[in-house]
Parts: sequence; C-alpha cells; structure tokens
Amino acid sequence: MSAAIGRALERRGGARATAVLAGLLAAVVLLGLVALSLGDYPLSLPQVVRALLSGDGFAGTIVRSWRAPRVVAAVCFGAALALSGAIFQSLTDNPLGSPDVIGLTTGSYTGVIVAVAVLGGGMGATTGGALIGGIATAVIVYLFAYRRGIQGFRLIIVGVGVTAMLTALNSWILLRTRTELAMTISMWGVGSLNLMKWPDLLPALAVLTAGACGLGALAGHLRQLELGDDAAAAHGVRLEATRLALIVVGMVLIAAVTAVCGPISFVALACPQIARMMRAGAGLPLLDTALVGSLVLLAADLAAQYALPVVVPAGVVTIVFGGGYLLWMLMARNR
Repeated sequence: MSAAIGRALERRGGARATAVLAGLLAAVVLLGLVALSLGDYPLSLPQVVRALLSGDGFAGTIVRSWRAPRVVAAVCFGAALALSGAIFQSLTDNPLGSPDVIGLTTGSYTGVIVAVAVLGGGMGATTGGALIGGIATAVIVYLFAYRRGIQGFRLIIVGVGVTAMLTALNSWILLRTRTELAMTISMWGVGSLNLMKWPDLLPALAVLTAGACGLGALAGHLRQLELGDDAAAAHGVRLEATRLALIVVGMVLIAAVTAVCGPISFVALACPQIARMMRAGAGLPLLDTALVGSLVLLAADLAAQYALPVVVPAGVVTIVFGGGYLLWMLMARNR
C-alpha cells in the first residue's frame, strides 16, 4: 500500500513539474511574440510569426533586425541572472545569497567604472571591465569568507561588507569624474536593454553559452552539495574545488550580462525562489528558474517601455519588483 501511494505521489509530482515547465515555456514564447509586435510600428501576432519565418519586407526588418535583439537579450539575460542567483543561493543555503547581495554585480559595475572613468577606455571597455571586476570581487569575497571551507552565512556577511565598500568606491570615482561621463556611466549603471543590437549581443551570448555549459556539467554536483557536505563528500564530490568552480560559473553569467546592459538588480534574488515555490519540490529546478528569469525580465522591459508615462530602463522596474518581493518574503517569514 505504501509503495503504491509513493508511486502515485511521484507521478503526481512529475505531472505538476511538467505542467509548470510547459506553462512557463508557453508564457515566455507568448510574451516574446507580444514584445516583437509592439512599438511605433505595431504588428499583429500573425505578422510577427510570418516576419520571423520569412524575414521579407519592412516587417521582417523591424522584427528581425530592430526588435529581436532586445527580446532575445531579455530572454537570455533574464535566464542567466536567475541561474546565477540559483547557484549562489544553493551554495549558501540562503534565499539572500544572490550576486546582488554578495557583491558580484557591484564588483562588475566597479570594473566598468574603473575601465571607463579611470583608465579612459570609453564605453567600449565595459565588457573587459565587467569581467575583470567580477572576477576580482569573487576572489576577494572567497578569500575573506574562506575558513577551513566556505560557509553560506559567512559568505553572505562578507559579500554585504564588500558590496558596501565597492558602492562607496563607485560613488567616490563618479564624483571625481567629469559630469558628462559620470552621467553616462550612471545611466548605464541602472541596467537597460535600450539600443540593443546584434553586434553587442552575440559576444555576450557566446559567453553565456559557455557559462550554461559549465553549469550543466556541474549541476549534478550542485544537487549533491544541497544534501550537505557529508553526503556530497561520501558521493565523491570535491567540496571546495566544486564550490570554486560554481562560483566562477555564477560570476561569468552575471558579468556577461552586466558588461552589455549594466547591473540589473533583484532578478537573481527573486526568480530562483519563485521557481522553487511553483515547483513545490526539493532543490532548485534550474530549467524552471531560467524560464522564470526570462519571463520576469521580459515583463519588466515591456513595463518599462509601455506601462509607464515615460520610458525608463528595465532595471528601474526590476528594483521595484525586487523591493516588493523582499517585503513579501520578510512578512511571510515573520508569519
């Protein structure tokens, strides 16, 4: 009897997981088509589909060349941010353990500010600056948090301290920079998908693909670590080497996004937990998390363009969304 009940519950859980995954995928596709249809030259959904398939005529140029880069960026960048958040939340075993909190997003932004404002590299130096800044911040946080291994709570506390110091450094550098350049960097620092073009997007997609492949190779070890260090070690997982590799993968995902569109906050923090609640199972469902991230950033970018009296960067909308999520999480935990 108990075995039959167990099999029934397993089938029920599998059916729910499949339904959630299919629903998220359908929502991302539908919202992406809607995003491709909106603009100064509105198109119907059938026109968008025809333009995607054939690419002929003015509609094809609008959809494929002008609007598709922004939509693809929202889908891929949202997924990357969410997966990066899932990695760090799993490593720290804490819903606050996201790149926003432990300093990687701020570190990538610091790298860009130093490359552009201090070294005079211009806005074309954002990619290298973001990657170097993210790597340097990850190394600093890891070294300060390391004490006979990495503990999640210690990593978060060190990350919060590093974030505060880097924020102060960023403000100091911008105050000493000429006004026009400081304003440009500050606007970029809000996080925006405006003016996204294929030449800017394709290199970032290559880096994100490499990061996703790395995460795919380490996903089994990540799930072993969620069971605890003793269980993971018993299954042959090299604890610190695996943690360091996962930190590098998470850093690459967040830095590649920051390099192209600036720091977009709270997607990495909220989306893994939303995906966990929707699946209602043990562990972080990575594919669900990626789709939730895509959906959230797509919706935020659409709201930034069309739902407000003036057009604002997508990062402004995600900050509002993230602040509401944090309040809800604190109220839920208090109850």
